[in-house]
Amino acid sequence: MSAPPSTSSSGFNAAAGKPATIHDVAALSGVAASTVSRALSTPGRVNFRTRARIEAAAAELKYIPNAQAKALSSGRTKAVAVLVADITNPFYFDIIRGTQLQLKAAGYTQLLVDTEESEEVEANSIEQMLQTADGVILTASRLSEEALTLSATKMPLVTINRQVTGIPSVILDTPTATNQALDHLISLGHSQIAYLGGPASSNSNIRRWEALNAAAKERGVEVLKLGPFAPRTYAGAAAADALVHSGATAGIVFNDLIAIGMLQRLQARGVRVPQDISIVGCDDIFGADFCSPPLTTVTAPVEQAGRVAVTMLLSQINPTLGTLPRQQSVLPTHLTIRGSTGPAAVPS
Repeated sequence: MSAPPSTSSSGFNAAAGKPATIHDVAALSGVAASTVSRALSTPGRVNFRTRARIEAAAAELKYIPNAQAKALSSGRTKAVAVLVADITNPFYFDIIRGTQLQLKAAGYTQLLVDTEESEEVEANSIEQMLQTADGVILTASRLSEEALTLSATKMPLVTINRQVTGIPSVILDTPTATNQALDHLISLGHSQIAYLGGPASSNSNIRRWEALNAAAKERGVEVLKLGPFAPRTYAGAAAADALVHSGATAGIVFNDLIAIGMLQRLQARGVRVPQDISIVGCDDIFGADFCSPPLTTVTAPVEQAGRVAVTMLLSQINPTLGTLPRQQSVLPTHLTIRGSTGPAAVPS
């Protein structure tokens, strides 16, 4: 056996001035590099004596396996990509926290991607993740059903707040709580109600409007549809003006960001909330209860949605875990009543 390469106590190849490699370990233990790889990755495939000699050599050289090379050989990266439509939207904070904690507990790294509310960016990001992640979690995907179905054939995939046949999904049942908001407003005497919609491409927006419109017909009231509006605070000014112009006395809003922007605009216009107009938001983001007045809104278990999505994804990535794969998980929501809703104004 040839003499092993000279190494320092720090695990560097003294001759080359580089960290010890798998070939250094192979030379020191007198086996092939492929045997070293098997011994360190799947110990059961190498006999005890050879494995002990390899482990001793690796310890002496302070050899650190190359994670990227290990990923290439195993086909696993131990990373999961989480794609969000807008990383600045507080709604996604709890989803990100939920996925991060659940992935960390499972020994995975989270790769966070902001798709900028763009279908093109989302599609390109998924393609890039084919080589760098074991699976993808899509939140509020803007892709078409055809594009999502195609992506799901390429890698394990779970959606949050997006339903496509054949793709595992976690759904926050916001339409049910939106209907609770409608009943709440009707009980306060409101008969002229508007829905301030979000992006036309948002599946959540479509589901809420369809449920709200059907519930309004059942209850014998009319709900106007206004928008679409960008799901950001700055869009609240235009939404507030549209609501005032419509003559409605109450508005159910796509998300809290728009609703908070509306509160600011209505205050600037001298329109009192809730004395003149009542406002209901959705998502119960951080700060919704700090508004003036505090925002009545739809509350959802957002962090739980992130955790459940990870569990569903890992059952696809690692079928050997024995976890029964689920195609869909629907999480309940409820209306949280605060100060932004009140009795309908009596016409003078």
